[in-house]
Amino acid sequence: MEVKNKHFNQLTTTEFLEIAKLRVAVFVVEQNCPYQEIDEIDQQAWHVWLTDEAGQIAAYGRVYGNEEVSHLGRVLVRQEQRAHHLGERLLQELLQVAMAKFPQRPIEIGAQAHLQKFYGKAGFHTVSEVYLEDDIPHVKMLREAVPL
Repeated sequence: MEVKNKHFNQLTTTEFLEIAKLRVAVFVVEQNCPYQEIDEIDQQAWHVWLTDEAGQIAAYGRVYGNEEVSHLGRVLVRQEQRAHHLGERLLQELLQVAMAKFPQRPIEIGAQAHLQKFYGKAGFHTVSEVYLEDDIPHVKMLREAVPL
């Protein structure tokens, strides 16, 4: 697996097309959630992905933030790659980017509720009640800032 980490301005059109196609395949088609998948946040974000031996995106997420908090979003593993436990590796890469680009800021994620234990292993704790986002139960989770 190769790790890629690029700000939106560094992405090639082909890279962004492949990212967009995979996000739509997972979040719109697979999860049956018709919504505006591509948004303005993409232009602010660092896009982080793992590629397999064939150069295909196997796992993906984005990192963005402001002066107060950083965010992880659109975290996914390609359906046929899910048995390979790539989520843990991707999450570690996303956390490294968040801490480097937004040092000493807490990291927030709107996680699908069934993934609380997964994110909890990486230091996140649940800070909201379960809420529905596109008819899928989610929770807001936070990982405290790591001091320098």
